[in-house]
Amino acid sequence: MTTAQPESFPTIHWEEGGESRSARWRSERGAAAATRVVLADDTLPADVAYRMACEGTGLLWRGDFQNARMLLQSLTRRLDKTGERKAKKKPAAPAVAGMPTPQLALPFHQQRQLQAQRARVLSMVLIELDPQYTIHLRRAPQVQAACVDAWGAPEGDVAQVVSLRELQALVGAHEWRKKGVEIPALAKLAPKVYDRIHPHYGVFSPVRGEYVDLIAQAPLPTALAKQSLAYDIGTGTGVIAAVLARRGIQKVLATDTDPRALACAKENLERLGVDTRVELAQTDLFPEGKAALVVCNPPWVPAKPSAPVERAVYDEGSRMLRGFLAGVSAHLVPGGEAWLILSDFAEHLGLRSREELLTWISQAGLQVVGKNHIRPRHPKAQDAANPLHQARAAEMTTLWRLQVAW
Repeated sequence: MTTAQPESFPTIHWEEGGESRSARWRSERGAAAATRVVLADDTLPADVAYRMACEGTGLLWRGDFQNARMLLQSLTRRLDKTGERKAKKKPAAPAVAGMPTPQLALPFHQQRQLQAQRARVLSMVLIELDPQYTIHLRRAPQVQAACVDAWGAPEGDVAQVVSLRELQALVGAHEWRKKGVEIPALAKLAPKVYDRIHPHYGVFSPVRGEYVDLIAQAPLPTALAKQSLAYDIGTGTGVIAAVLARRGIQKVLATDTDPRALACAKENLERLGVDTRVELAQTDLFPEGKAALVVCNPPWVPAKPSAPVERAVYDEGSRMLRGFLAGVSAHLVPGGEAWLILSDFAEHLGLRSREELLTWISQAGLQVVGKNHIRPRHPKAQDAANPLHQARAAEMTTLWRLQVAW
């Protein structure tokens, strides 16, 4: 596993017991270390903690660990109430039947701002880990295994400070990695064979399985009969490569830029028993050569990610989408197909239009030879209280089958 080198971590400072102390600051979200840090324990009132956190003061916890969790829940409730009040003051414009909804871009950006503020405030509750990833607080859990999964084995003899919120996410990801995510499409392709994907920390989990169903059901291009080779661009957990291999494609070349993703994909492919058919490569977008099928599931929302872990969802300026479309024709054999899996959620938000997408396809010298659609099944699509419910309820995920317009 590739992790950040210790010398790349900033240092966080505080006063304790009349002495100056310091530790490495670790944040997977890339959050800056608090410039002011004070000690906090069970006697700190939640209202005072909320005010200090909003001001950017880091609260280094020295009390009962479970009480720190309760404090974080109290801060979350206060932030939720603040968000509800702001939402009531700025209602979204009413939709017009049959018309696109670019007015939803405003509540989308407002929601993103609230999420960023929420993350900043909640990241102010801090936990110290000793050099072996142990927490020396009353009723503290054992987090060493989760830390090793995410960061690798401990290095050096310097303590680290992390936000409690990120630590909880890290532990949650460790549990998901152990349990895995069931992928029905894999089970249908190979009954009674292992059908779970185990996402690593920082690698996007295929919890929205409808796009996997599209890949499992779309008709394979006839060019595969001559050359049974496919490319999976941006493989992540390796789920798409696994589906392609189980569909009978003899060789799949799966690429990604993230070493974490490649390590995750390798482990999953081995567990699924398809690793002999899949080769992994660290590269941006395409490997060298041509294939009969090139598949890409790029980030669906053209917005700036606020943290590295969001790059699988947000892609500023549709960089990966546009790069895939612009370059894929050079990597297709005659009669080969490019499969683009894309939600139209951004279109309903007014962040990208269908006309833009079709223009990029045309400018790349590609033509649409087929489309397969599926409705989302995730809970937010049915949550009428969600400020973006109108866009989520109308969302459709499409597998675009593209060929070179010879």
